[in-house]
Amino acid sequence: MGSAINVILNNSEGENLMTQAEKEKVLSVKELIDYQDGAIVSRGIIGEKFGKVLIFAFDKGEELSDHTSPYDALAYIIEGETEISVRGKRSSLTEGQAIIMPANIPHAVYPKNKLKMLLVLIKE
Repeated sequence: MGSAINVILNNSEGENLMTQAEKEKVLSVKELIDYQDGAIVSRGIIGEKFGKVLIFAFDKGEELSDHTSPYDALAYIIEGETEISVRGKRSSLTEGQAIIMPANIPHAVYPKNKLKMLLVLIKE
């Protein structure tokens, strides 16, 4: 099982941000990231002073255990099914659904199989 420590990031800051030219193109969100065997992969799409947009790909059997973030976060399911726990209460989400996880509140991600998820982090 994965954890927050096992997340594979594309560089030391955890961000592989789009170039200016990429920002001006229509994107296929599902194709922005690939699964990697036995890992959770993350890619930064936009990173700004007041928030970030990231995309995650969870391989089958990988999950993120309870953790907190200093940002409010919107998790949007791009592909697959998952349970997301906020304050210990689990909610089931499928493709096209989202949940808001408040800042500094414990939350976790428990995919049922492979999962792609867009995460929007907003700093208040």
